Amino acid sequence: MKFKIKIKPKVSYYISILVSSVILLYFAYKGVVAYLIHKELYGGGLDTLVLLRASISGIMILLILLFIQFIKLTDLKSHRTILRGIFIGWTSVFLILIIVNLSSIYFIILTGLVSSFLLITLFSLEDQIKEEKNNLTEKEIYLLQQLAKKK
Repeated sequence: MKFKIKIKPKVSYYISILVSSVILLYFAYKGVVAYLIHKELYGGGLDTLVLLRASISGIMILLILLFIQFIKLTDLKSHRTILRGIFIGWTSVFLILIIVNLSSIYFIILTGLVSSFLLITLFSLEDQIKEEKNNLTEKEIYLLQQLAKKK
């Protein structure tokens, strides 16, 4: 499938970082508010709602750190494998949000857009991998030239 759009995998990671940051900030804010309300009403301790929101925020921090590490990769096949996993993750979150909580329309739209962008990136990446197979790197060209000079 020939795709005219060439999207670098790093762009997908940056978009995933952005969406994860939005989710992180939202749940961190909601967690702090729930903690303050619970502290005022009951005088301390942690509620399960506070812990759930804090754990979602912690998961988002870990995902952001992973995405930052994935940006440093150079191999396109590794990017393809990682982007497939990220696509499955965002798509599953999208479908679970539709099934469980249809009222959170902003998160549904956000995760749906990210997963569709990742799908387009995956199609573009397949074409880039095919093109890379047909091209020689500069090191391979140099080695072939050195081999031709010896004969």
